Amino acid sequence: MPLSRRELLHSAAIAPALGALAALSPRAAAHQLAKTAETPAASPKRTLRKAAMIGMVGEGETLRDKFQLLRDCGFEGVEVDSPTTIEQKEVLDAAAATGLIVHGAVNSVHWRLPLNHPSDKIRDQALQGLETCLRDAAAFGASSILLVPGIVNDDMPYDECYNVSQEQIRKVIPLARELKVTIAVENVWNGFLLSPLEAARYVDDFNDPIVAFHFDIGNVINFGRPAQWIRILGQRIVKIHIKDFNLKNRDEKGLWKGFDVELGEGNADWPAVMRALDATGFSTAEQGRWATAEVRGGDRGRLKQISEQMDRLFVM
Repeated sequence: MPLSRRELLHSAAIAPALGALAALSPRAAAHQLAKTAETPAASPKRTLRKAAMIGMVGEGETLRDKFQLLRDCGFEGVEVDSPTTIEQKEVLDAAAATGLIVHGAVNSVHWRLPLNHPSDKIRDQALQGLETCLRDAAAFGASSILLVPGIVNDDMPYDECYNVSQEQIRKVIPLARELKVTIAVENVWNGFLLSPLEAARYVDDFNDPIVAFHFDIGNVINFGRPAQWIRILGQRIVKIHIKDFNLKNRDEKGLWKGFDVELGEGNADWPAVMRALDATGFSTAEQGRWATAEVRGGDRGRLKQISEQMDRLFVM
């Protein structure tokens, strides 16, 4: 029977080792095999870039103060909201003064003005908000925007959400291409894209790399396993959100209490998450990919704690 591709690769990989073992005595060969089995494989060089959401910063009089605090606490980047009342110049000046990178913008109106709303007027406003977010992101030098593509409820059916949200997103793809800003769809508790297979299909339907996925690790734990989502979404993932979720808290204290847990103390299974990110190449990309904390923030001490927690996760 011919060998499978996996078996051939495995055979090629172990052939040199078997050749070397053949030159040893049986006892020495057995000892060498046991020693090799006990030796852990070398961890890949991870290049994740650490960021936080601007809303997590609980100290600072000005935006520049907040940016500087994030830098002081070990963060390299930040995600900001758009549309916003903050002027573009203030964001740019704060970034230039502190060296903090505005790597992404979060659409601030996608919950209030969903792209799949039944009202033509609301959908138009939602589209305007999406365009503003794209333009702000480009002005800040951000590589992507985070988008909740739609909301499913009694008035906005699932199938219509799928079709209408895609219709709306397609209207701004030319602008996104022009600005070189990726539209990254996020998995959230919006009653939509509840399976990684469907989430992958949703992105693939656009047949354009300008539409991708912003994967939130904590958001999926209530009904799925993050490592499996990462494996299935694969190269579609361009950004990740870092947070955890505790199923025991959910069961004993209520649904939203699941998020009331420190990073690394929930049910994310971070070693499996990191292996999945390694396997897809996300965590080892030469240019470095962004991993942004989205957890309860606070003062300098709290932000430093989150930064250190992320450091521990990234070496698991």
